[in-house]
Amino acid sequence: MLRIYRQSLGIRPARIAMLWFLFCIAFSANAQQNNAYEVFAIKFAGTDQPFYEGEWADGAPKDVPVPISFMFWVLKGSNGKNVLVDAGFLPEKVKEEAFFKIAGYIRPDSALLKVGLKAGDITDIIISHPHWDHIGGLGLFPNAQVWMQRLDFQGFVGTAWQKDGNKGGLAKEDVRSVVELNLVGKLNLIDGDNKEILPGIKVFTGSKHTYDSQYVLVNNGKENVIIASDNIWIYYSLDHLAPPSPGGTHDPKGYVDAIRRMKTLVGDPQYILPGHDSRVFERFPSAVKGVAAIK
Repeated sequence: MLRIYRQSLGIRPARIAMLWFLFCIAFSANAQQNNAYEVFAIKFAGTDQPFYEGEWADGAPKDVPVPISFMFWVLKGSNGKNVLVDAGFLPEKVKEEAFFKIAGYIRPDSALLKVGLKAGDITDIIISHPHWDHIGGLGLFPNAQVWMQRLDFQGFVGTAWQKDGNKGGLAKEDVRSVVELNLVGKLNLIDGDNKEILPGIKVFTGSKHTYDSQYVLVNNGKENVIIASDNIWIYYSLDHLAPPSPGGTHDPKGYVDAIRRMKTLVGDPQYILPGHDSRVFERFPSAVKGVAAIK
């Protein structure tokens, strides 16, 4: 039947193959554009405590200051998805606030207004890892589905609290919050590496900042962008393939291997975003004060 149809149209098989090839390219490009996201880094707190690169990256100079911020990331999709990577924290619940001398704090749901979104607009939250400064604000976003690595969840709610467990940076209140999200069907557990969890958004593992921390790959319509979060603390580690200062990962070699891999996933390493280095707000255009547009 196809042969008769081709003959009736006078179209040769080679031309049909070419037309089909061009259609597939156009369809793929259109699908990619439909799943492109505006990407923003939002600073919601700074610190009055001076820090130096050697405190954050192994082998870095101990006399070179590094500007530290607390931030989360927003992915505004043309497909109706409004996604957060991490959720910030509520300082009244955090003992570590005194150490960092938190300054200029804005509650994450209020900081979100800077990019024209309200807390109820957030459809999904991807938790890179469950440390207090990345997970404590989950309760501010009532409509969001939450995404977390299964092994990180198991370590966070179970192993960490056993005798001799590693619970550094974890907060009991956040454990209770995540368990409650699980009970009401709002927690999605991801099994492993290189998973597309939402249209156009993939997560990868490997750095072992926590039990199984993850980073996020998304396209901004022009470039692949990696939100490393604390899988890279500061630009020094990205630029020098340096592990974090001791205690910043369960696997220093794996941490560096993850950075090498990130560099293969983007066209330009400037689109790899560390988790706490304020210089991201200097390297990208300012949308409004405290917001970098990653474009």
